[in-house]
Amino acid sequence: MERTSFAQMRCSLARGLDMIGDWWSPLIIRDLFLDITRFDELVEDLGISRNLLTRRLKSLVTNGVIERVAYQQRPVRYAYRLTEAGRDLVPAILALTAWGDRWARPREGSPILFVHTSCGHRFEPKVTCSACAEVISADTVKPIPGPGGATKPGTMLVAKRLRAAMPRKPVA
Repeated sequence: MERTSFAQMRCSLARGLDMIGDWWSPLIIRDLFLDITRFDELVEDLGISRNLLTRRLKSLVTNGVIERVAYQQRPVRYAYRLTEAGRDLVPAILALTAWGDRWARPREGSPILFVHTSCGHRFEPKVTCSACAEVISADTVKPIPGPGGATKPGTMLVAKRLRAAMPRKPVA
């Protein structure tokens, strides 16, 4: 089945999802973050077919999310590691993991726990405001139009509704 490309959409979320690819990609990124970096290790850990993993890795490399690094010359073998773009995805994947722990946790408990290396404490990933550090929730966010918003695929109605919700400036 051919996947729909979001690359031309006027939406950062859609374009970001296009770069990541499919359901396997966040799991691959998680494994690379957890230092499972070799092809055979990824196949074993994820239970993914070799040809599907090859396609996902190639796409993630092409999109600049991961990079290949030779670890053996004869024969040449590669490990994979996160690029800066891939490392920037880790907090989002941690937040998705926390959401899964809340709404879909295995009966036996959370499979992975996280420790903040700066303070040494175990933590639950949360998204916070970069200005005041309060935890963000759906009830505490108001979207407003951004400079790239347009009535185009990906934000066809969103752009109109965000503009309509903005207070009008009085005419002098």
